[in-house]
Amino acid sequence: MNNEKEFKNLPEGWKWVRLGEVCKNLKAGGTPARDKLDYWGGNIPFALVEDLTKNKYLTSTSETITEKGLKNSSAWIVPKNSILISIYASLGEVAINKIDTSTNQAILGIILKENYDLKFIYYLLKFNKNNFEKFTTQTTQKNLNKKIVSELKFALPTSLPEQQKIAEILETVDNAIEKTDKIIEKYKRIKQGLMQDLLTKGIDENGNIRSEKTHKFKDSPLGKIPEEWEVVRLGEVFKLKSGKTKPIDTSEFGNYPVYGGNGILGYTNEKNFNKETIIIGRVGEYCGSVYIANEGWVTDNALYVVAKKLDYNNIFLCYLLKYLNLNQFSAETGQPLMTQTIIYSLLIPLPPLPEQQRIAEILSQIDQTIEIEQQYKEKLKRIKQGLMQDLLTGKVRVNHLVEEKENEQRYTSNFTRT
Repeated sequence: MNNEKEFKNLPEGWKWVRLGEVCKNLKAGGTPARDKLDYWGGNIPFALVEDLTKNKYLTSTSETITEKGLKNSSAWIVPKNSILISIYASLGEVAINKIDTSTNQAILGIILKENYDLKFIYYLLKFNKNNFEKFTTQTTQKNLNKKIVSELKFALPTSLPEQQKIAEILETVDNAIEKTDKIIEKYKRIKQGLMQDLLTKGIDENGNIRSEKTHKFKDSPLGKIPEEWEVVRLGEVFKLKSGKTKPIDTSEFGNYPVYGGNGILGYTNEKNFNKETIIIGRVGEYCGSVYIANEGWVTDNALYVVAKKLDYNNIFLCYLLKYLNLNQFSAETGQPLMTQTIIYSLLIPLPPLPEQQRIAEILSQIDQTIEIEQQYKEKLKRIKQGLMQDLLTGKVRVNHLVEEKENEQRYTSNFTRT
């Protein structure tokens, strides 16, 4: 199913194969009757399409069935170290199952022949995901079936070591992406904990987070707060204004960003604010979202600060408003709606300005760290996409790497005691 235009002349050692040719077995699952309670909740994993979207490896499923459910349906056990691929609606989701599992009818289980590498075929199917739709049957929703999938043609290397080396290279990048994901999640958890502490207890001039054991706290309408803090309504802090509808020029020649409920929508050559300000999503999906912008045009999907009534640090207040989760205060209408009246009525704890600045600096630093890691992750994803394009089409060969590994193994074996 690779694009045949890229294969006018197949690379040496490559050939066209139908997916059915590389399989020992290729079969869809089935769903036991939902109204039979004794078919469900057993010890047999039961994979759904959404289970395939979480990770490369399937290690658990959201549902399970019983032996009785398995016997009284077309479900079957796909042995571990096989490939699962979705064929209904959300097409081409792929995973390698690391556990024996059954599946519903929207998933094909693929058991490979010995001379095909499991991870290589996984990456080959993943690379071709966007091409699946053109082979769908014409029904109310776009589906594939066993016959169609088994007839799909792919160009691939006949050499198992070459398949394995390609998969090894791609998996190395995948591992780096996964490691970066874990680092990002770690810093997000740290940030969440810091926000909890800094925005309720604060940090003193010596850089210590306050506690009731070491610092003085007082009662307030919001509970215990540091003695140095005060409680104010947001209406005492700033004045808000609703943005205005503006045709969006999305060309690269617009001088100013157009801001909606959750960030930049496009660009224009006009602006309705010209200094750093806080923007709050007003309606719909991004109701209550908060961010800072420098200058541009705010649409009527957002509110923005036009005047300060008290002196405060923009970045601190932005973090505080995010922490408050403004969406929970939205008006009960057909869709979420945030108004000036709602926002003005909310009580917030307000530290002295120097402390606001200290809090803003700490949280900004961890956000910068998260952003650096996210940029690195995006770079890795681009590298992976380029490698897939090169390696899975044979544009770049790995034969020399395979030969080096074989020579190394032969050399090592000469010094291995028997």
